[in-house]
Amino acid sequence: MNKSELIDAIAADAGITKAAAKLALESFLGNVGETLKKGGRISLVGFGSWSVSARAARDGRNPQTGKTIQIAAKNVVKFKAGAELESAVN
Repeated sequence: MNKSELIDAIAADAGITKAAAKLALESFLGNVGETLKKGGRISLVGFGSWSVSARAARDGRNPQTGKTIQIAAKNVVKFKAGAELESAVN
């Protein structure tokens, strides 16, 4: 499912226009991004939680040449699925 299909599904399920569903989805995504950018955590009980974790700098290897390269430190987003979501897919 892509973004436009998700907007269509939200609009149909909630009985709202596609424009309203698009605004709601964009608001959700924007708020998730801003919260994570500030180092916060988001938890939706039953669905899952998002958090940010720091990944340290490390050495890597170029698979074509075999040379060692330095991979910079960065923050990564983690998602942990909730119990209801896990049970829905199993």
